[in-house]
Amino acid sequence: MPLYETAMQEKPPVVLDIGSAYTKFGFAAEAYPRKIIPTEVILSSSGETKHLFDYGDKLEFYDQMVDFLQTIFFKYLLVSPKERKIVVVENVFGQTIIRETLAKALFRHFEVSSVLYVPSHMIALSTLAVPHGVVIDMGYSETTVMPIFSGVQVMQAFQDQKYGGRAVQEEIKRMLVATGVREELLSESVLEDIKVRTCFVTKLERAQSYLKNEPPQAPPDVDYPIGDEAIITVPGKVRETAFEIFFEENNDRDSLPHLIIQSILRCPMDIRRSLMENIFVIGGSAIIMGLLPRLQQELKYLVENDKEYKERLHGDVTFKFHKTIGRPNVTAWIGGSLCGGTDLVNTRSLTKEAYMRLERVPDWVCLDDNRTAG
Repeated sequence: MPLYETAMQEKPPVVLDIGSAYTKFGFAAEAYPRKIIPTEVILSSSGETKHLFDYGDKLEFYDQMVDFLQTIFFKYLLVSPKERKIVVVENVFGQTIIRETLAKALFRHFEVSSVLYVPSHMIALSTLAVPHGVVIDMGYSETTVMPIFSGVQVMQAFQDQKYGGRAVQEEIKRMLVATGVREELLSESVLEDIKVRTCFVTKLERAQSYLKNEPPQAPPDVDYPIGDEAIITVPGKVRETAFEIFFEENNDRDSLPHLIIQSILRCPMDIRRSLMENIFVIGGSAIIMGLLPRLQQELKYLVENDKEYKERLHGDVTFKFHKTIGRPNVTAWIGGSLCGGTDLVNTRSLTKEAYMRLERVPDWVCLDDNRTAG
């Protein structure tokens, strides 16, 4: 899209996907986001960076949101947001204060014409053009599981746990410090780079060997340079076992394979097979090599060896996984981009006039926003 815009040219909607670690943004109907940046704001007083969602009160959060959006529109996208349509990709169980503050900044400060909020799980599934499936979003701060059937989210089957990319980085840091690496060398960016470049998800058989204290031959160690300060060694065991936090067995049965099966079992019996055959894994942590084969092994093992699951999942149980279109960490944004290129952005959006009248964003959990008559 050229940097100039004529009066006759319709402005393409801007698509925002504000995550807990990174924010993706770009224009509707494009294949990839224009930019991916950390979800941080630069403090004008000190020049230091601060996480967008680290705030004291609502006013401070609003000011940070305005500064963050200002950076997106005028530094990276190079467009005026005035009278422009916006598509926001969000978690359907996201915090109300984030939704309300974002809408207030967009409508009151930037004077956009409309905002369309789309649920991340359902819009990610739309990239496959399939009506139902289980969407697993492995984000930075949490992992969520949402079954979708015929384009409708099965809310009572939603599952989530507080492990994600941050938990993996903390595990890597713990194991490296135990080997003698100085803690001050292991910054967030270094840990993330080690996680993405060197780590992988091992096979089920090798993971079981580690649990039995019969460790197999470890993969090769990797030397990782940290600028001009030092070169640290990432042991093969660290590379192989960092992601085991997703598969740890405990009495709560809250590992990722358990969450997937429990989510499916909370759905009506006649749709379970369709869900099991359409599993879709997205999110930044989903890019790690070996994750999907390991998940398939774990699910098959649980169904064959867990008495409860064997009784409730009758017949021949097969778990099938879809591959993402593009990188898993931008799949939800791509879904929002597709949505922004359709008529939904004109028929389902919250307009500026409606927002000024309501002074809030309609929410699916509010009965007043969902009544059809009376």
